[in-house]
Amino acid sequence: MKKLNMKIWAGAVAMLFLASSCSDFLDINENPNAATAADVNLVLPQAITASASIANAYNSYGGHFGGFIANAGGFSGFGTLLSYNLTPADYNGLWTNTYQDPLNDFKYIIDKTEGDAANTYFNAAAKIMSVYLYMKLVDTFGDVPYTEALRGSEGLVTPAYDDAAAIYADLIATCDEAITQIENATLGTRLTAASDPLFAEFAGAATDVHMEAWQKFANTLKLKMLVRTSTPGNAAAGFATLDTGLGFISDDAIVDPGYELNRPNPEWATWGKTVAGALANSSRVPTSYSFAFYAGPKISDVGRGRTIYVNYPATPHNQLGDEADAAPIVANQVTWAGSGAYAGLGVLKGPAMGQPLVLAAEARFLEAEAYLNGYIAGGVAAAETAFNAGITASYNYLYKNEAETVTQAVAPLVSSYISTNTGNYLVDITAATTTAQRLEAIITQKYIAMNMITSDEAYNEFRRTGYPVTVPGGGENFDIASNKSTITERFDRLPTRVMYPSSESAFNSGNYRVVDYRSERIFWDPS
Repeated sequence: MKKLNMKIWAGAVAMLFLASSCSDFLDINENPNAATAADVNLVLPQAITASASIANAYNSYGGHFGGFIANAGGFSGFGTLLSYNLTPADYNGLWTNTYQDPLNDFKYIIDKTEGDAANTYFNAAAKIMSVYLYMKLVDTFGDVPYTEALRGSEGLVTPAYDDAAAIYADLIATCDEAITQIENATLGTRLTAASDPLFAEFAGAATDVHMEAWQKFANTLKLKMLVRTSTPGNAAAGFATLDTGLGFISDDAIVDPGYELNRPNPEWATWGKTVAGALANSSRVPTSYSFAFYAGPKISDVGRGRTIYVNYPATPHNQLGDEADAAPIVANQVTWAGSGAYAGLGVLKGPAMGQPLVLAAEARFLEAEAYLNGYIAGGVAAAETAFNAGITASYNYLYKNEAETVTQAVAPLVSSYISTNTGNYLVDITAATTTAQRLEAIITQKYIAMNMITSDEAYNEFRRTGYPVTVPGGGENFDIASNKSTITERFDRLPTRVMYPSSESAFNSGNYRVVDYRSERIFWDPS
């Protein structure tokens, strides 16, 4: 992803204050600070950049609930992170920030450019990004305001909640609409590197090459929703219209508006270091559950482990909830970062790294599951090919530096990984003998690929499939949940979801309801 200059960044930040709400009041449907008009060339990049910050927030939430982040020694007061005794005050920001900033701005772009042939590309990009964000909301909260959301100017200040499955269906249709819009567009105003911090590397190419990247991104989001709502023998109807000829993202979809030390990547600012060079967080270490996929006893993965974890394999790790024996972090070192020869690689590469929205590895594993279950023609052989391509894509991302250059050939690393784990079907999928084992391998490798990058998606897939396998009470390497979990309603002792935010109780009380986070499931969660 090409770096954008600081004038572009400054313009985007300025538009953040003009086109997005900064009110302390949490009405998601009205933005009293919005400018009456703004150029979509300026609104789109700031909205995409705000979406990257949202992605980081969801990653942190998924890291805690999805079994990647544990409490470190020397700290106390973790509260609900250990017990899972959730309240409506928990994770309010996921709701309010998603609606108030990027979704509000994307709606502005859609409304301003709908039917305007000269701005078809801006309209389609805003629709695709809206799909991405509404998926985040549905996968976290279930039913959410959708058809009446963000319509405060029309008097709809207390929006009704739409059925989550119906929202998914409309989001799938929106992906189709955006793909078709781009395909049929007459040449209008092009997206440039300045207006498109997501696919800026294609901005100098022909328009069809640049916008095809957006089409493939939309097609990947559609594939994700279709896979998530299908079961073997019962493929979602939308698979009949899935454009497999168009295909899916072939490289990581990464937002980069020109992050640098004084304007750092949001994940680096959360889990790496401050602008002044101090550690941003010293109270968390990896869970033993996730670490066991790299340093055993589940899997040996030196190639990725040494890029992800400081001082691998001697990285401090812990069972979530264990406060008596919790190890402290490595002093003055970023935990989820390679060290020594592998510094500047892995998850936290540095302040100038881009912020991933969807990994190419995830796209390959989605394809693998679709092949395996017959949603797409190809069968087991195609599933195994996509599976191995997913592992390779994961290595590729981790061996990228801040400039998104892959620093060494990963094929030998992948070959070594598979040979080291020969016979372990979670890595060597040819050793799997059943469809269930192949699916377990696919989802387990997806979980590994998403570690502290898009952790919320790993949590979603765990809830949907039950993979990777967890053994409640089975010890720190095999139990995904906190040992202080108070949840008994679900086999894995994890929350099924978070609660609707307290802001909705205050500002949308007629539609707000208290949900049971111990048993109420998101609609695609069968367990």
